[in-house]
Amino acid sequence: MSSTNPISSTSGKQSAPDASPTRRLRDTLVLLGLFGLVLVGLIGLAAATGWEETRAQLAKLTAVQFAALLALSLVNYLFRGLRWHIFARKLGLPTGLIQDLRHFLGGFAMSVTPGRVGELVRMRWLKRETGWAFERTAPLVLVDRASDLSAMALILGLALAFSTTGIAGGLPVTVLALIAAFAATRPRLLGWFATMGHKITGRFARLWAKVRRASLSLSAFTSPTLMALAAMIGVIGWIAEGYAFHLLLMWMGADIGFAKAVAIFVFSTLAGGLTGAPGGVGGAEAAMIALLAMEGVPLEVSVPATAIIRVTTLWFAIGIGLLVFPVAERNSLRHTHGLEKD
Repeated sequence: MSSTNPISSTSGKQSAPDASPTRRLRDTLVLLGLFGLVLVGLIGLAAATGWEETRAQLAKLTAVQFAALLALSLVNYLFRGLRWHIFARKLGLPTGLIQDLRHFLGGFAMSVTPGRVGELVRMRWLKRETGWAFERTAPLVLVDRASDLSAMALILGLALAFSTTGIAGGLPVTVLALIAAFAATRPRLLGWFATMGHKITGRFARLWAKVRRASLSLSAFTSPTLMALAAMIGVIGWIAEGYAFHLLLMWMGADIGFAKAVAIFVFSTLAGGLTGAPGGVGGAEAAMIALLAMEGVPLEVSVPATAIIRVTTLWFAIGIGLLVFPVAERNSLRHTHGLEKD
C-alpha cells in the first residue's frame, strides 16, 4: 500500500525514488496484461462470429467519428476534473485549477489497480505540494466517487424510465448506488465505522484515528447545494460518454435508442466496478455484450462496438493518465525539494 500513501517527511522521501520505478513497472505490466486478456477475449468472440462481418463493422467508423468519441470522453474527464477542483477549494486546499486537473488526470494512470486504490496517488502529490496529511485530503476521494455513483444512478434511473425495455437488475443497482453515495459522504457514519473498527479489531489504533480525523474533513461536503452541483457536473460528464456509445451504435447500424444505449453503458460500467477487477475490465465488457444481445444486436456488431467504446473511454483515460502522471510526479517532487530548501 506504500504506493498510495503520502510519503512521510523522513523515510518516505528516501525510499520513494528507489521504489517508484518498480511500482511503475508493475502497474505497466498489469495494464498490459489486462489489455491483453480483454483483447484475446474480444478476438475470440470476433472469430466465432466471423472475421469478415466484424471487419466490415469496424470499417464503418471513420477517423473523424473516432475523434468525436474521444472528444466526448474528454468532456467527461474535464467536467469531473472541474468537480475535483471545486471539492479541493471547498476543503480549503491552496491549489489552482491547473494543479487540480493535473492531479485528477494523472491519477487515471492508476485506474488499473484493484478497486482503483492506486488513484490515491493524488493524495501523495497533495502531501508533497501542500503539506496536508493524508487523512485531511482522503475525503476528496470519498466525495468524488460518491458523486460519480449518484450521477450514474440518476442517469441510469432516468434512462430506464424513458427506454421501452428495462434491464434486469437495473433498479436494484440504481438504488444501491444511491445508498452507497449517501453513506460515503456521512461524517458521522465514517466516524462510527472507525470507532467500531477499533473496538472489533482492538488493533491499528493509529489507522482508526486517521479515519476519524478524515471524517471531520468530510463534514465540509455536507452542503446540499454543493452536492447538487457536483451531481449535475457528474451527470453532464457521464451523459457525454453515454451519448458517445449511442452515436457509435447508430454509426454501426444498431440504433437501439438514446435512452437504452445510455442505460446499457452506465449499467455495464457500474457492473464492471462491482466485480472489483481493475478498471472493471472483463465485467463491463461482458455485461455490455450481453445486454446488447438482449436488444437484438448481433455479435458481429456488439463485439467491435464494445471494444471501441472501452478503448475511447477507459483506455483513453488511462492513456491520458500515463501522459500526465510523470508531469504530476515531477511537479510534486519539485515542491518537496523547495520545502526542504526552505
